[in-house]
Amino acid sequence: MKPIVQISLDLTNIDEALKTAEIAMKAGVDWLEVGTPLILAEGLHGVRKMREAFPDTPIVADLKTMDGGYLEAEMMAKAGATHVVVMARAHEETIKCVVQAGKDFGAKVMGDNLGCPDMVAGAKRLEDLGCDYVIHHIGYDERRGIAAAGNRMPSPLDQLKEVVKAVNVPVQAVGGLSLEQAIQCPEYGAPLVVLGAPLTIDADAFKTADGDLEGSLRLICEKVHAYGDVKI
Repeated sequence: MKPIVQISLDLTNIDEALKTAEIAMKAGVDWLEVGTPLILAEGLHGVRKMREAFPDTPIVADLKTMDGGYLEAEMMAKAGATHVVVMARAHEETIKCVVQAGKDFGAKVMGDNLGCPDMVAGAKRLEDLGCDYVIHHIGYDERRGIAAAGNRMPSPLDQLKEVVKAVNVPVQAVGGLSLEQAIQCPEYGAPLVVLGAPLTIDADAFKTADGDLEGSLRLICEKVHAYGDVKI
């Protein structure tokens, strides 16, 4: 598939999120993500507002579903989300429910392996249960806690090639990547490049990062899109 650039709107204010999304779309970003902080702050209202503003753009609702899978996926899809996120550590019945809701309401399902003791096995489990995409994810708290203890901060790149090899669905790597690392993800066979905290969002304040955001995003999009098709 052709590489996709997704911006994660990890903000807590819908007005700022909409402004950031507009800048991102001008720069060539393909997908918009209503990040977890924005969903917590604005709920379905935030998803609806994003859909109203960008009627033809894929929208990922990162609710990180752990239970009540069918209802949560249904609500997000009806609000305008084209992609919903379920966690690998949820019960398999929850994952199955999200997958079924995705089929019933026209949303694709992204399975997130955050927190799995075996990240590769977690990714494979998500695919086996019907997820359309795998998010290979090292968590925010996990990264910061390990670093604060004086240890090397883990990176999704550590096992990205193994995850890509283990599944036959598109993979996205998330968690503490530098801009250079994010841009290189297609080289690992992961065509879904996500930009969020701390790349375009201030990870501590959860507000848009300072600087020339549009110019930076345009350069990133050009580099990612230049890869051409990525073999899945």
